[in-house]
Amino acid sequence: MKVENPVLPGFNPDPSFVKAGEDYYIATSTFEWFPGVCIYHSRDLVNWEIVSYVLTDETEFDIKGMDTACGIWAPNLTYDKGIFYLLYTIVYTNRSRYKDTHNFMVTATDVKGPWSKPVPLSKTGFDPSLFHDVDGRKWLVNMMLDYRLDKKRFGGVLVQEYDEKRKKLTGPVYNVFKGSEIGTTEGPNIFYHDGYYYLVMAEGGTDFKHCTTMCRAKAITGPYEPCPYNPILTSFGKEGVRLKRAGHSQIIQGKDGNWYMAHLCSRTLDDCSILGRETAIQNMRYTKDKWFVLADNDTGTPNDCFTIPVQVERWTKKSGFVDFSREGINLDYMTLRQPLKALGIRTEDGRLKIRGGNSLCSKYNVGYLARRQQHFSYDYTVKMVFEPENYCHMAGVACYYNYDNYFYGYLSKDDDGREYVLAVSCENRELKESDKVYVDFGGKDFYFKVQVREREAQFYYSLDGKNFAPFGDMLDMHILSDERISGNGFTGAMVGVTCQDLGGTGCEAQIYWVDYQPVEDLSYNL
Repeated sequence: MKVENPVLPGFNPDPSFVKAGEDYYIATSTFEWFPGVCIYHSRDLVNWEIVSYVLTDETEFDIKGMDTACGIWAPNLTYDKGIFYLLYTIVYTNRSRYKDTHNFMVTATDVKGPWSKPVPLSKTGFDPSLFHDVDGRKWLVNMMLDYRLDKKRFGGVLVQEYDEKRKKLTGPVYNVFKGSEIGTTEGPNIFYHDGYYYLVMAEGGTDFKHCTTMCRAKAITGPYEPCPYNPILTSFGKEGVRLKRAGHSQIIQGKDGNWYMAHLCSRTLDDCSILGRETAIQNMRYTKDKWFVLADNDTGTPNDCFTIPVQVERWTKKSGFVDFSREGINLDYMTLRQPLKALGIRTEDGRLKIRGGNSLCSKYNVGYLARRQQHFSYDYTVKMVFEPENYCHMAGVACYYNYDNYFYGYLSKDDDGREYVLAVSCENRELKESDKVYVDFGGKDFYFKVQVREREAQFYYSLDGKNFAPFGDMLDMHILSDERISGNGFTGAMVGVTCQDLGGTGCEAQIYWVDYQPVEDLSYNL
């Protein structure tokens, strides 16, 4: 059976892939979004669903005030003797040569939790992974980041033993591989097969030169020999490849005995990754000379589809409609840097209520509840009620990449007490406002909608939910992509509902329902 990639569309980068019994799991990075580390589950490699987040307690996981693209990087999920191990990095800084990377581990007997308190591991580099050796020992594997200007910044792959009883690293640190000539060596993980320790790494940076390389050794501490087929996965320099930026991979043997590799990728429009970095799966082949390559080629070119040996029934696509009178906030939705309770976001009296918070430019107290954009074209509609007192009170729908890049269609009130709707575009901190459109909502229910069609977005409002009128200009979706922002871009476009109280007098938006509906893409072959 052919399975189309990506299996996890939208903002789902840095996949960590593991089999536990009859189940498969993928953990993905969340950066400044809360809760931290998203866990997907599948029984068949075809149908995937979010089943949990790992980091849910802000007293143990504090990312308030984090810069964009900092926070939680590249989790690593492994399973051994009935226990799940989850390693992650909190990146506190990402400026100049400095990152301030703190690496932690949590454990659980159920991937849905509860998870243990974090065990601090090291602050040397990022992308930590845990290898469970055949002799029962455990090893921390992570990249080395060197801040010294006269040294190679990405200094190789470090291996050090972890003492599970004492919950600490022990013994010497081994720099087992300095990286290939491609450079930017990161995302290392090790697996063992047929007498060899295989070290799988991301190289080339996470942009369009991204790739996956491999080396192997007879001992965990080396020496490691590079794979003659390197890079074993890359989109770089390949014409007509749909899955760009392929790299950051993990290889497992499935319960069917076949080998599979999960990796990040992106589908682009005009060389812009509007959907962010996504997760795909490839079939792997074990060669006669004991290396792993893509099943159908040795060139590392990612395929649009992978195959499984059985026919599996695909689930009916999950509805994007959420009725808050019947259900709570589902796992598709996330907040910025802080949990729901701290932000005053809750379901009450059959509605979602969002307390007015800071502006969308803030790193603190942002009342915004959002989900991933997973399609190039979609409609996002909300039914809500909001009674602003003045121009400092705003509520509506936002398409968001980060605090410097977003679109916002909202309701507010001018100095004469007249209600209006307005569309704002923020591109790398430069704000543009549309003309005000005066509408008398008068405390009644109303509707907002944003219509996204690949490269363009348009806001609409309605009084009856049937007749929608546009407001604001047509907006350029390229702005909400990794490639168009200033600084680090590792996430993806989100869409959701938000409320601001910039005067401190108190306000609250009430939402009856939200509806994310994909629309068949007009010219992009998905």
